[in-house]
Amino acid sequence: MTAGGVPAIKRAYLPASPDDGRRVLVDRLWPRGLHRDGAGIDEWIKEVAPSTGLRQWFGHDPARWEEFRRRYRAELAANPALERLRAMASRGKLTLIYGARDEAHNQARVLADYIAELEETGR
Repeated sequence: MTAGGVPAIKRAYLPASPDDGRRVLVDRLWPRGLHRDGAGIDEWIKEVAPSTGLRQWFGHDPARWEEFRRRYRAELAANPALERLRAMASRGKLTLIYGARDEAHNQARVLADYIAELEETGR
């Protein structure tokens, strides 16, 4: 986690590290092939993930990235689960865990950026 309560992000298939702090999975579905016992996930908050419809529409297509970001941010603005994550981030190191292959185009990146903006503006 960076300064100001902003979470880091990390792919679920990478090994857990003490530097991760609290590891929270933010996918609606459990990552394929990842065993729960060895995943090093402290909590799974699937309610903060994109809606099923939005996730399916996006399909991890980089050409849909900007529209996905806009739609997901709109969902986050009305999502009470977001406050749970913000509270965790304010208490210590937090890493948002995701299963997508694409490290640049995934919901955890949008979520971390959104939380950072909220922290910067004091909202």
